[in-house]
Order: sequence, then C-alpha cells, then structure tokens
Amino acid sequence: MPPHPHAWPADRWNTRPVKARVLAVARTLTSATRVLDVLTLLNPDGIARYFTVNPGSAFADRALDEFLRGLPGYTVLDWEDAVRHRFDLAVACAVHSSMHRLDARLVVLPHGAGYNRLVTESTGDTTSAAGLSRNELTHRGRVFVDVLGLSHPEQLDRLRTSCPEALDVAQVVGDPCFDRMLRSRRSRDAYRAALGAVDGRRLVVVNSTWSEHSLLGRHPDLPRRLVRRLPADEYTVAVVLHPNIWSRHDPEALLDVARRMGLRLVPPHQGWQAALVAADCLIGDHGSVSVYGAALERPTVLVATGAAELDPHSPSYAFGQAAPVLDPDGDLAAQLEQALQKQDPAALRPITDRSLGRRGHSAELLRPLLYSFLEQLDEPEDEPLLPPYPKPVPRPGPTEGPTAYDVQGEAEGTQVSLRRYPFDPQDHTPRGFHALTDDHPGDALRYTAEVLARTEAHAERPAARWLAETAAELPGLVVAVAALGPARHLLRLRTGLLLEACAERDWSRPEPVLDPLLLGSAVACWLTDGGDPAGLAEHGLTIRTGEHRTRVSFTTGP
Repeated sequence: MPPHPHAWPADRWNTRPVKARVLAVARTLTSATRVLDVLTLLNPDGIARYFTVNPGSAFADRALDEFLRGLPGYTVLDWEDAVRHRFDLAVACAVHSSMHRLDARLVVLPHGAGYNRLVTESTGDTTSAAGLSRNELTHRGRVFVDVLGLSHPEQLDRLRTSCPEALDVAQVVGDPCFDRMLRSRRSRDAYRAALGAVDGRRLVVVNSTWSEHSLLGRHPDLPRRLVRRLPADEYTVAVVLHPNIWSRHDPEALLDVARRMGLRLVPPHQGWQAALVAADCLIGDHGSVSVYGAALERPTVLVATGAAELDPHSPSYAFGQAAPVLDPDGDLAAQLEQALQKQDPAALRPITDRSLGRRGHSAELLRPLLYSFLEQLDEPEDEPLLPPYPKPVPRPGPTEGPTAYDVQGEAEGTQVSLRRYPFDPQDHTPRGFHALTDDHPGDALRYTAEVLARTEAHAERPAARWLAETAAELPGLVVAVAALGPARHLLRLRTGLLLEACAERDWSRPEPVLDPLLLGSAVACWLTDGGDPAGLAEHGLTIRTGEHRTRVSFTTGP
C-alpha cells in the first residue's frame, strides 16, 4: 500500500511513531462491541486506532455515539471523514454495501453466533441470512470485502447459495466472543458475586433478542413474574436485552417494578458475556445469547423460537426447534428446578457446534490474519490470547433491593426454614406474612406487616429509641429490627423484650453478614410456631434459606 497521504496533522503530537492505522466500523452498538473483541488481539503500540459508524441502521442512536466517545485510545470519525482517509485495515462485524467506499483492506466478521437472521431490508431477498447476501457483499457486481470471516464451515454451504462469488474471500476463523467467554470461566465466582448469586443462590439469566417474535416482545412481564415466584434467598434473576431493544425503548422504565423487586438489569454494551459464564440456567429465545449459553453447557429453556425470522437452514433455527421449552404461564419455579436437575447440559452441543467452530482457536486464526494487512508491523511472538471479560456491573436499581416480602416458613427446634418472595403490588396471591424495610414506600403494607426492619444504623436516632417509637406506631408488629452493623442487630418483640442478635462466623464468608429483615422474619416465624422468647438467648437460632444456613446468637437487652 502506498504511504499514507499527509492528512493526519495530529501525528506531530504523537509520543510513539504511528506505523499503521486501523479503523473499526460499526453499524449498531452490538457490532461495535464485537469489533472490540477482535481488536484486543492487536498490540496498540505503533497502531493509530479509529472508530466510525457506517450510517443507515435503524438501531444507530445516541447510546452508540456515547459508547464510542467513551472508548480510550480510539479517535472517532464521522463516516464522510472516514471514507476520505486511507487505512491499513478496517474491521467490521456487520456489513453493508456502502462500505465499498472505504480506502482500506476490509475484514468482516459476524456479530452473533454465526449468520442466522433474515433481514430483508439488508439482504434484499427473503432467503439469504444477513451478512451472507449478495446485496451486502458486492458493489456493482464485485465483492469488495477482502476477508469474510465465518464462525463455522457450515456457513460456506449457505454462502455458496446466497453469494458464491464471495467464497474466495471466506475464511473460517471461529468466534472470538465465545472464546473470550471460555477464557473467562476462571472468573465465574467473581461474576456471580457481582450479580448477587451469593449464599447459595442460583443465578437465572433471562435474555431477549429484539423484534415482536422475541421473549420480551411476546412475554414482557416474564422477568417480573420470575422474580416474584422464585424465593429471593435461593435465586437471583438477571436480564440481558439485545442492544437494539435499548435503542428503541427504555428497559429501565419497562422493568421498573421488577427492578424494585430485585431484578438485575445488565447494561447493553458489556456484561452479558460474564452473566452467561456466571449463570446456573438460562431462559431465552432465538437470539445468539441463548446459543452461547447452551454452548457453555448451561441448562437452557426457550419461550420463543423466532422461526419466522430465521434462515431455516441455519443452526439457530435448528436450535429453536430442539431446545426445551418453558411454559411462561406454568409453574415457573417447578420448571426451572426440573431444568436444573434433569436437563443434560451437553444435549444441545451437536447443534451449537454447528454455530461455533474452531472453539478456543479464534485468536490463533485471527491475529496473523489481521497482522498480514499491517505491513509495517511484526506480529508479536507471544501466544495470542483473548482477555477475560471484566466483572458485570448491573444498572443501579431504584432501590438497593426488595423493600417488602411475602414470607413463608416453619420452625423445627432451633432451626427456622424460610422462603421470601419479593412483594409485587400487581400480584395479590397470598403467601404467608409481610415483612418490609422502614423505607418501603406507601403506608398500606406498613400497617399489615408483621416484621419491620431499619437496615442502616443511625447515630441521630438510636436503635432502642427507634424500636420504641415504631412499636407505639405499629402495635401489630410481631418483631421490629434495627441494624447496628453488618451482622449485629437489635430486636424488639411484641412483648417489649429487647434482644441483641449477632451472626456467628461462617467459613463461607470472611466476615459475617446478616440481613436484618431476614433475621426479623425468622424470629417472627419461630414465635408464631410457638417458640419461647426466653429460649432465643439460651439456644439461638439457625436460619435456613435453601441450602444456606446462618447461625445467630442472642443476648437479652435491658
């Protein structure tokens, strides 16, 4: 390639010499994040990195612009500026015929688990999968892509039908996104803790692609009903939504009630891969996230197959027909328990293998390919590796967690077994007694609750004083609890007896933690089942939630 034109005035300010220029090309937020997976293979020293948005997608919005401008080390160019410059290499994870205007060697890769979706607006026909069509890969009858990356050889067969002239540039290179997930498995415990899957909780990940045929399109209330019907101390639920949903809707508002009940909402640009690694099971649809989850051998059930918008010859179509089905109107807890206990995690491997070839080898296939276009740079001698994904950071919820529960429990000796279900103002199914935090909004539930807890210590209003005032205000309370610290709380029983409770040390945690609302619920259940208040100080209690146990000792207050 001839020397770059003298159109880069910023070069004189560089501390390190620029030997190559690489352009990342996005059409949507999805394709932008996938390009970054690929470009982690390049040593940034000596490379000037740029990003541009190829215009025209219905899903290119402000969120994409904000994401790109927050990337360290990249200069963002508008499209018309990008096509006026010359680059050594351009990489895109979504293709459009207008990309022929780029003055660069162009490598195109998929932005999902292969090429599966029928998008007539892009392909110009009803039979080609998006990314494999003649309409996208050619300009004036000529293939303008230098390399068309495929994740599996089966895509060659479909390309032979949809655009045979592109076979000469097609290469099977695997899937770097999936390989990063494989590399991330050692971080699983950290991912689980970040998503609230602690103290024996199992993590259910709900994922939805976009369109009316998706999980969210067909069953928009499913995340809320899952959070309501799964015991909060045994399960945590996280939801992953396709970035195209975020570009057209407001998921934070759509899922507001569920988020108040404890649902974790994973942001669109990062975190879904870590959530899949962390998951115990997956509820999904025909989107690539479901395929990836099953390929990681997570028990997977579908509530939508999207057959109407998939290439019937694609592995994703076969996956939708073969995967176990969840009845969204049935007993959700029982169905998930069945999937966790009985489903063979490897049962779908023959199908996911047809989407994800060269497992674990994409880095060693892609890096030399990319460096072959960077003539002024030598490929590093070290082993090509894709870095693990960072810990997921769910979107901050309207509250720290549920502020009210329906509680069921039973006492046997000094052990109390509890199940707490986040209170749903739209679901009036009776489930035991109410327990809520002092900052729960509204008054109606406050006057019917049996347990009330202040979850933070306040020096201005000491615990004993708050408990006395609360007992006077709410004489129907069985137990009121005031936090004194992470694992130490003061309780007032209906009789006026004060008890100080402390969680005993447990090998599973470096420092003990005790939820004051869980403590109050356990004591209320124990008293309701005939427990003697004096026995608490003598024998203590063991609180059981699922398979997790917390041992609590009590001392009598003044």
